[in-house]
Amino acid sequence: MDEQRKPNSNRKQEQLEQFRVKDEGQKMTTNQGLRVSEDEFSLKAGERGPTLMEDFHFREKMTHFDHERIPERIVHARGFAAHGEFELYTSMTPYTKAKFLQVPGTKTPVFVRFSTVAGSRGSAETVRDARGFATKFYTEEGNYDLVGNNIPVFFIQDAVKFPDLIHALKPEPHNEMPQAATAHDTFWDFVANNQESAHMIMWAMSDRAIPRSFRMMEGFGVHTFRLVNEQGKAHFVKFHWKPVLGTHSLVWDEAQKISGKDPDFHRRDLWEAIEQGNNPEYELGVQLLPEEDEFKFDFDILDPTKLWPEEEVPVQRIGKMTLNRNVDNVFAETEQVAFHPGHVVPGIDFTNDPLLQGRLFSYTDTQLIRLGGPNFHELPINRPVCPFHNNQRDGYGRQTINVGQVSYHNNSLAGNTPEPASGAEGGYVHYQEKVEGRKVRARSDSFQDHFSQATLFWNSMSLAEKQHIIDAFSFELGKVRSKSVRQQVVDMFGNVSLKLAVPVAEAIGANPPQGSGSQSIKSSPALSQENTVKTPKTRKVGVIVGSNFDGAEAMSVLHALIAEGLLVEFISEKLGVLHGSADTECEITHTFLTADSVLFDAIYALGGELLADASNIKAAYFIQEAHSHYKPIGASVDGAKWLEPQMESSPGVITGLLGSEFAASFIEAIAAHRHWDRI
Repeated sequence: MDEQRKPNSNRKQEQLEQFRVKDEGQKMTTNQGLRVSEDEFSLKAGERGPTLMEDFHFREKMTHFDHERIPERIVHARGFAAHGEFELYTSMTPYTKAKFLQVPGTKTPVFVRFSTVAGSRGSAETVRDARGFATKFYTEEGNYDLVGNNIPVFFIQDAVKFPDLIHALKPEPHNEMPQAATAHDTFWDFVANNQESAHMIMWAMSDRAIPRSFRMMEGFGVHTFRLVNEQGKAHFVKFHWKPVLGTHSLVWDEAQKISGKDPDFHRRDLWEAIEQGNNPEYELGVQLLPEEDEFKFDFDILDPTKLWPEEEVPVQRIGKMTLNRNVDNVFAETEQVAFHPGHVVPGIDFTNDPLLQGRLFSYTDTQLIRLGGPNFHELPINRPVCPFHNNQRDGYGRQTINVGQVSYHNNSLAGNTPEPASGAEGGYVHYQEKVEGRKVRARSDSFQDHFSQATLFWNSMSLAEKQHIIDAFSFELGKVRSKSVRQQVVDMFGNVSLKLAVPVAEAIGANPPQGSGSQSIKSSPALSQENTVKTPKTRKVGVIVGSNFDGAEAMSVLHALIAEGLLVEFISEKLGVLHGSADTECEITHTFLTADSVLFDAIYALGGELLADASNIKAAYFIQEAHSHYKPIGASVDGAKWLEPQMESSPGVITGLLGSEFAASFIEAIAAHRHWDRI
């Protein structure tokens, strides 16, 4: 058959064949064909020193990774944001010269973006994943970005491995599955063969990875930074955001169902809370460590896979952030906002954390392609509130109209302006840390302990939280097809705890790990969500009601719920107004078709005349499902007809009371969030 008569499919296949490359069994090279001698460590000045710009392999690898997706973010693509302000409680003058942290009562505008990490922009929001928690402070000295997560540690210790991590957790390239999920072979193969991830995996398999809402989620700066005062004295610091409503989570079955019922669940929750005036609040906490205490712990404080236990280094709460305004345009603000851990102000500085060092390069590089060039700082959401002056000109998206003939330094035509500012004039001066060492691709021996803090996390969990972790491992590894990978992971986490690894092995058909496991009993109570703030405020209560309900009882209970800051929404057969006794009425906003128990924090069976048979069944299912998710349930008057008999004596189910007495008990049950003793 001559060339012109070949089937198009065959011709195309031949055309593509020259581009098909099999990497298996080959030596690693750069894109220029240069063989690579090391792909685990970036090039540093000494084992604990800073990453060097000379590291062409790291820069090529990271640059390619940063430019792999058009146009959405490679990671953190699914996000939502809000405006607010930060108010300082306590002067931090002894520790930092940052102006927005000097005078108590100082208010600084902020913009916060929350996000999932793994999924695309169209993915569901209640998937099991870490969450981004990025805050832009618009200070008078320039923008400061605190770019963190809802988990205080990370998977890897060196930024050169970040592309590998994301390639492993993203959908597998041969079939683009699964979306926004880590329950697949390549992710767990990465975990088993990169055991520095052990601590992060414990968090990712815990309830922390399925938060109830952005409003009930902690935030962490992850890295160790420095605060530097006017005298040049430095302290190491870790940043925390503590939600005023406490830290709370979904249960796994509930999270999966919400993904189908309302994939916008978290953004809807944030949007509605602000629209209703229930402004989310977070206190900024700092853990401070004098430089002379750098080596006093049994872990390296620069290791991003390690946290500082709060019992050893207390968190000091220094201010509060309130989110009080929704965005006007999601694309212009939420999607175009550009965060960067290198956006700092005088008094906040870096350390030689090798993951942080890599991020200082990666974020700018990412914005260049995602936002179309070097002028992303001129987009309204990214512009600082203070003026900016330099000799940068032109480029895609330039908005500034620079006046004058000079755009270089040094110059005489403009009096050598703009000119650098001295430290006394507010110019940024890097902390003068002594750096020396051979140029090496290596990691400090102090980074080699991968399991002690994973065990610390396990030891700190309640019985219910431990069971959730076992279930999460069993689910995720149950989706892994490779028996070898499943066994490797079980063996790996035998180093954390046999009480974790053995039941997981049994669930997934693997052999139990050999050895005695960790004998450590050290724990940190601050890590358990059982020890968080518990309040009923802003919880959403679904009220199931029929016509001719008891109006007096309803008003007594509902007024008490609303007075405690609870949100009440009515569910019945049809939308519209429903009438009760005592000349009362309620607006039905949900039907059994449009709402589900997973969308509420608690269910109140108010009762009323019997619904149609089908609706009675759905009402009963509402309550049964809420009960299976350990949620508080209340039933007064004839609402108990929808409860199964065995539920009435179940923890967190309030029945047999009326009026204020019922309301008080129900509110207390709601504040508890979940009633795990039903297990």
